[in-house]
Amino acid sequence: MHASEGVRAVAVARSVAASLGLPADEAAVLHDSNKLTLRLLPADTLARVAPADDQVAEFEVGLARRLTEAGCPVGALDPRVEPRGYERDGFVVTLWRYYEPAADEVTPAAFAAALARLHAGMRALDVPAPRYTERVERALQFLADHARTPGLAPADRALLQETLRSTAEWIAARGAPEQLLHGEPHPGNVLATAQGPLFIDWETCCRGPAEFDLAHAPEEVGAHYPGVDAELLRRCRLLVLAVITVWRWDREDLFPDGRRMGEEWLARIRAAAGRE
Repeated sequence: MHASEGVRAVAVARSVAASLGLPADEAAVLHDSNKLTLRLLPADTLARVAPADDQVAEFEVGLARRLTEAGCPVGALDPRVEPRGYERDGFVVTLWRYYEPAADEVTPAAFAAALARLHAGMRALDVPAPRYTERVERALQFLADHARTPGLAPADRALLQETLRSTAEWIAARGAPEQLLHGEPHPGNVLATAQGPLFIDWETCCRGPAEFDLAHAPEEVGAHYPGVDAELLRRCRLLVLAVITVWRWDREDLFPDGRRMGEEWLARIRAAAGRE
């Protein structure tokens, strides 16, 4: 969030928590992007704050509840308050259980096992969600809007467009089974806890092949996931790389060090296309 928005978001989170009987004298920022994630003390609750116009709180809360009830490895909502979004002063706050980080990092094998358990639970849910292809279409729209992505050289713009279209077509032709997915199970959305790896953040939930989720995980994880289609996973990794590269070239992107990352990822896509 922009600095001024962030200050307001912290104040709203503390106010909401306090009104629910969760004292929030201190607020530590754990993550700052389109949403602000805070640890509120002394109540020791996790608050996620999003602008009211850019949030899917009810969807996230509802899905998290169902996944928790199904025994999936997910971060739970704070049981001390009603599980819902709390809207105030232009923001929506959701409150979650805070987990102390485990001493050891999540191993690739543990990551893969937890993701397989999550996918098994998700297959049992009938939840409407967009297909992963909507993300591809949005990236293509950004590329078509030169004012939105002004820093891209013409050759790089064309390369990204070609990569997105051809890779998405290949994946569709593969005909792999599709299911409900986390959408972005990268390490930032996996907590290392005493209970094992727990997945968080459900706003990017979508439908697609399991390999699309695996494409967001560290490469070593794929070797431990049961029944993975290695070539499909490789293509999904390329597709995901192309999509997130477009986001880094968005003139409104606030990701820390985003332009440097965009340059690095473009170089990887050029290499994959043999255009170094």
